[in-house]
Amino acid sequence: MPFIAQPSLGLIGGILSLIFGIVVLIFPRILNYLVGIILIIWGVLALIGYFS
Repeated sequence: MPFIAQPSLGLIGGILSLIFGIVVLIFPRILNYLVGIILIIWGVLALIGYFS
């Protein structure tokens, strides 16, 4: 059953990548905020994984 869910996740990821790519092309300054938010989330998740 998990193999059925993976293609839909790939489709959603692809669609989100296209949308964010277009948004970054239109508003290049937003890229700084997106990268900052991703790095903060990544850091928090890494700390939670390390201490739990």
